[in-house]
Amino acid sequence: MKTSPFRTTAATRPLLWILPALLALPLLAGCGEAGGLAAAGPTPTANGPVHLWPDRRPASVPPPDPGGAPPEYVPGLPAVRNQNVHEVDPIALVQAELRSRPGTYSGADGMPQETAAAVAACGKDGQDPAKCPVLTPYYRDLTGNGRDELIAGIELPDRMMSVRVYTADPDGRLNRIMATTQTVIAVELAGQDVVLRVPSGNDGYELITAWSWDEKQRSMLPTREQIVRVPAGAQTPPSVTGAP
Repeated sequence: MKTSPFRTTAATRPLLWILPALLALPLLAGCGEAGGLAAAGPTPTANGPVHLWPDRRPASVPPPDPGGAPPEYVPGLPAVRNQNVHEVDPIALVQAELRSRPGTYSGADGMPQETAAAVAACGKDGQDPAKCPVLTPYYRDLTGNGRDELIAGIELPDRMMSVRVYTADPDGRLNRIMATTQTVIAVELAGQDVVLRVPSGNDGYELITAWSWDEKQRSMLPTREQIVRVPAGAQTPPSVTGAP
């Protein structure tokens, strides 16, 4: 009797089970080698924001004031060549603003009378340079136009400080694009932002405000605020950090 070539006998049946197992061995061995596949563990479920009371009618809020000071041209100064604010004498700049708005004690130009008198006396014969409230300026491209802006600081009583930023337009006019007066812990430059650190009103915490250039408003605006905890034993940094 002829045996069909397709018929499986008892002798060949074990070989058919062994062959797939042998073929699988290299695959199993490769998983344990360096560079092989490894389990990353269970994937956590993503939890998106949940809108609470979605059927509640929201309050109608008018658009907020963008904050900051509108851009102000500084009169009484010679035109700046090639928009180069490095040419500008910072003391003469602040004195020009003082002359244009005499007797202003509040707002962006607010200055106590004794500070205004000290600013007016800066650079005069017989005055101690250390008593001039106008600090050494810093320079940084804050508007992204490839040219530096001038960052000025004016010391006021009670650890308060006026921080102002000036840029030059193509016509050579000086334009003030930021002015704020705060009780300042420190002023820092971070990229194209001017960062102010001030007391938050809560012991052990401070408020950090980043001022950024706004193309629409053509001025620097407070764009980000954060309340942070001051580490225990932290020392107060210098009043201004950055590169002049």
